[in-house]
This record gives sequence, C-alpha cells and structure tokens, in this order.
Amino acid sequence: MMARNISASGAEQFVEERLLAGLLTGSLLQHKELLDMLEDVDVRHARQRTLLHVGVGLGKADWVQELLARGADTEITDDSKQNALSSAEEMVRQFPEDVERSKVLNLVTLVHRRDQAIMRRLEASSSRSTDHVTTVASPECDIASLKSSVDSLRREMKSLVRQLSSSLEELKAQVCGRDALLRCLEESVTSTAEDVTCIKCGLIGEASLSQPTTDPTRARQECVDAMMRKTRIVYGSGVDKMRRLYERLYDEDEITACIIKYLCGDDRVKVMVDLESNHIGRMKERIVELDGTVENGNERRSFCDFQSETVYLGAKVCFFYSEKFVCAELGCALSLFSLKLVFGNEGRPYSRGDVEREREWMRAVEELEERRKRGGGLESSVIIALYGNTLEAKVCWLAATVPEIIAYNGSTEGRAKLQQQAPLLLSLYSNNVMGKLLASAKR
Repeated sequence: MMARNISASGAEQFVEERLLAGLLTGSLLQHKELLDMLEDVDVRHARQRTLLHVGVGLGKADWVQELLARGADTEITDDSKQNALSSAEEMVRQFPEDVERSKVLNLVTLVHRRDQAIMRRLEASSSRSTDHVTTVASPECDIASLKSSVDSLRREMKSLVRQLSSSLEELKAQVCGRDALLRCLEESVTSTAEDVTCIKCGLIGEASLSQPTTDPTRARQECVDAMMRKTRIVYGSGVDKMRRLYERLYDEDEITACIIKYLCGDDRVKVMVDLESNHIGRMKERIVELDGTVENGNERRSFCDFQSETVYLGAKVCFFYSEKFVCAELGCALSLFSLKLVFGNEGRPYSRGDVEREREWMRAVEELEERRKRGGGLESSVIIALYGNTLEAKVCWLAATVPEIIAYNGSTEGRAKLQQQAPLLLSLYSNNVMGKLLASAKR
C-alpha cells in the first residue's frame, strides 16, 4: 500500500491531528498539502466541532477562507447547537475590536447567504415542477433528496480522484522502479567503506557508554536522570511526565536513543518546559528561525535556540496534541541541538569543510524536492522542512525530521516510512550523524 493512500484510519487520524494543531499554532501555508490529503473537510472532532468551527472560534480568517473554498458546510452544528455563522457572530460580540474576527464573520455570512439563495432557487424550481404533476413526496422531501444526491455525488467524485491519483502514483513507481533499484544498489555499493567506518565509530561510542556501568537498565536511568537535571519546568508541575518523554525517546529506537546518550553528557544543554501549554510563547515570545524567518512563540510548539543553547517545549497533552506528538516535537528540537553541538557548523549535519558530506546532504534535499513536485507521498514534517527559505535551513530541518518521524510513528513504522519516502536521508543520518553522536558521547 502506498504512503499517500490516506484511506487507512491511522493515516487519516494523523492528518486530522496535524491540521488541528496547525489551526491552533501554525500557518496556513505550511498545511495546504495536508488539507489536500484530508478525506472529508467536515469531519467531526471533539464536541462535534469541524475544522471550520475551530477556525471560526480562533478568528483565523485565512484558514476559514480556505476551508470555505473547499466546501466546508456552514450549517453543521456542534454540541452547543452553534453553526459557523452563529459562532462567528458570537465571536464578534465578544471581541468587537478584532479585525480578523470581523473578516471571519463577513466570509461566513457571504457563503451562508449564497447557500441560502441556492436553496431558495431549488425550492422555487421544485414548486414549479409540481404545479402540474401529482407528486407523492413533498417539495421539502424532493429538496432533501436532491441535496443528499449531490452530497453522494461529491463524495463519489472525491473517491474517484483519490483512486486516480493512487493509480498514477503506482504507475510512476512501476516505471521508475528499475532506476530507483539501480540507484539504491549503487549507493549501497559505494557506501560500504563508510558503513564499516561508522559501525566502528558506533562501537567505540557504545564502548564509552558502557564504561561507567555494564548494566543497560542502569545506563538508561543515568542518562534520563542527567537529562532531567538539565530540564527546568517553567510552568506547571509534572516531573514524571518529562521523565516519561525522555524514557520514551531512549527506548524507542537507536536513533532517538543516541541523541539522549550524547546530550546527557554535555554541560551546555538546557531544556525549558511549559507543561500547561502546547506552545512556547510564555517562555520565548519571539523566535528567529534558521532561515531568518521571525515568528511568534505562540505559534510554535518547540524551538531550539542556538544563541542561548536552549531547547523550549510546550508539553501540554490534550485531545489534539497526544503524548507521541509532544515526544516527536521534543525529539526534533533535541536533534537540532545535538547537531549544533557535535558538528559545530550552525546546526548542519556535517563538519565545516567536509565537502563530500555536504554534497550528499544537498543531493538528499534535491531528491526530496523532486519527489514533492511530482506529488510523491511525503511526511508532513518533511514537506514543512522543504519550505525553508535557505538551502542550509532545509538541510538542518530535514536531518531533524528523522528522529521526529521515528518518535511519532514508532521505530518499525517510522523507519519503514523513511526507507520508502527518503532512503538517502535515513542512510545519511544513520551512518554519519548517529555514529558521530555515539563516538562523541561522554556516557
């Protein structure tokens, strides 16, 4: 089954979780491709609310406009019996000076009026058609039946489009399969020497880790304890929650474990946590990304600040922000931090002057860019990384997506997705980054 086939409940749930989180803290631009993957724009969430309900409640005019353009139904009511229009009116009453909420009300009102006008025309047409014909059902029943037929046709068209897209992707895969296999074979042959070298580095790293103790359980405990000493819970209480996040990263996979093993022995590491929020705005109001983009901390769930050498994490777990989501955000930020410390090259996953490694990472970016343009299935975190304004930022963020994807999906599924979608990216991280972290670990 292809990675882009989102009919599976797990993939659909992943898309819905990402979109809900994006509505709360992210930008529309970074989530448009996820909206394309959504099977039903009117899918219900907590309290029977749709994405449109959430967008209206938050006053996100750009999101509301996009959802309405994609056919979001303004008549659907939630548990409190409010539809999009009544909710937008209530928001304007509560926040009369908020320009964005006024825009939201205008958008919803226009679409609502349009839909009402269409319904009136349908009613008039139905009435005229029944003036000279004896009918069994009432005009209201005819209208309801017609609306139901239109909805069914819309769902069928969506299904046909998905099936066609899936068939095209499968055809592309078959046509390109031979070239892909040859390329993978070439990479495997040419990287044999590097693999052996990195395995040696890994063994050296593991040996250094085993020096303090030969007991794996005790070694794990020491690493987690060391990370907890470097962690400050700024808001909220829940030492056990943070410990569980570090333990989860340590236990999940060798890739996520090597990050903890390296960072726990570095005195420069600092982690600031807000357990009462799923964003970092109270701890870090303004952030500057690696590509120079300036963002509000209230729009970010985690951030690695290279200047202060601090990782910030909004760690509140709620219905749309599960513990595995928080763990993935932590894994991504810690990974960026480890790259900055171990390579000393502004977060890039290779040392200064290492031209060969730099070329390999640039090639990984190019291959993923090409796959994205062709419409190949990619994880949302990879797509977001490719939106970076500079090539250097894309490289750093793509490297950090490897532990992020594994932390979210689990070791087996995460590695399978990476191997299918970004085999060169996984190879570079496993062979180059992981070996360097283990070899440099002090525990």
